[in-house]
Amino acid sequence: MAKWGQGDPRWIVEERADATNVNNWHWTERDATAWSKLKLKEVLEGLVVEGEAGRCEIGDLKHVEGEASCSSRKGRLIFFYEWNLRLAWRGTVKESGEKHKGSVEIPNLSEENEVDDTEINVSKKKGEGDVLKDLMRTEGTVKVREALRDYLKALKTEFTLGMILPTKATVVGQELAAERKLSGSSTQDSSHSLDIVGVKIPTVKIVMKEMFNSPADELYGIFTTKELVQKFSKCPAVIEAEKGGKLQMFDGCVSGEYAELVPSQKIVLKWRCRNWPDEHYATVALNFKAAAAQTEVQLECKGVPVSNEDSTRQCWKKQYFEEIHTLLQQPRDSTE
Repeated sequence: MAKWGQGDPRWIVEERADATNVNNWHWTERDATAWSKLKLKEVLEGLVVEGEAGRCEIGDLKHVEGEASCSSRKGRLIFFYEWNLRLAWRGTVKESGEKHKGSVEIPNLSEENEVDDTEINVSKKKGEGDVLKDLMRTEGTVKVREALRDYLKALKTEFTLGMILPTKATVVGQELAAERKLSGSSTQDSSHSLDIVGVKIPTVKIVMKEMFNSPADELYGIFTTKELVQKFSKCPAVIEAEKGGKLQMFDGCVSGEYAELVPSQKIVLKWRCRNWPDEHYATVALNFKAAAAQTEVQLECKGVPVSNEDSTRQCWKKQYFEEIHTLLQQPRDSTE
């Protein structure tokens, strides 16, 4: 038997105050299905394809079926994903101005095939306008493949953040690098300031503003009423709008709790995305500034992991603000 401290280093689990399974030496698995559905929607919807024949745009992700997960063993990440996707597209012929619609089907996006080998089928509704179908088959397919690569890149970086945790030596190195970066720059933009918080990871502060055609009390209610949150998020939600109350949205992709509530004026949240490092939260402050029949929402999200800055901005822009705009455009009784 080896003496204490002299065993095979491959089997020594580093001592940590938080008792973490360092580098996930033992088998762990994380479900990426709900996160992937949001990410696929983000990267695919709104793609624009232009050419001499005309202009096309990919609209809604009409069908998304499948699953994704990430497992780790002995510090190695293993990915599984299998998706059947169908997208709607619409376009306008340049010469005639005719408008046409169609669909893009991706029957088997999986880890078994490279993106370049993944089957992508383009179809169009009956009638003329085959020039747009040809445009989507050529330039459109290229754009779709690029978007799928973006999804896979995010799956292997954004989603896995925190699964392979740093050892003591790595953390010390990160802290020193962050200190050098901070000391080397005396001023930083207020909407992109670098902090070291939580589990010792580099973070940024996100600042956003959005104007809504709604009085402040109504808008405040949309953020704090379970039924209205479920309407704009299109998912079951847990909303306990009181200090210390729980928050869970988007199939568990977002969670946290309410830290402060001032009716019609301010909401402060302890907020995180599921793919962030375990137990790491940002502080979100939503300030409601009334102006006649409109309200400006001022968002400050402090403590966002650097690698998740873009995805967090997109989450607030598309999953929150744009969906709330859509809800407010519906008949008034639907928001009561």
